[in-house]
Amino acid sequence: MSTTVAAIEARLTEALAPVSLHIDDESALHAGHAGARDGGGHYRVDIVSAVFAGKNTVARHRLIYAALGDLMPRAIHALAIRASTPDEL
Repeated sequence: MSTTVAAIEARLTEALAPVSLHIDDESALHAGHAGARDGGGHYRVDIVSAVFAGKNTVARHRLIYAALGDLMPRAIHALAIRASTPDEL
């Protein structure tokens, strides 16, 4: 597990108490991309948390971005998000 994946996992776990969390590092698929050259990685997050209940997609993404804080945009150049509640599974 990369240090960035570990940092993403730790921050999302602390802030959102997920029931399920899966993170894929897709940086290798973007080799040569401008953000990759600058050191930022490409990640895909699939997270299930009760915290998302009653919130629309934009609000859910804002919670995730807030939790990741300073990892954006230096360590994380691109982030694909699927955020669900346990009832939506």
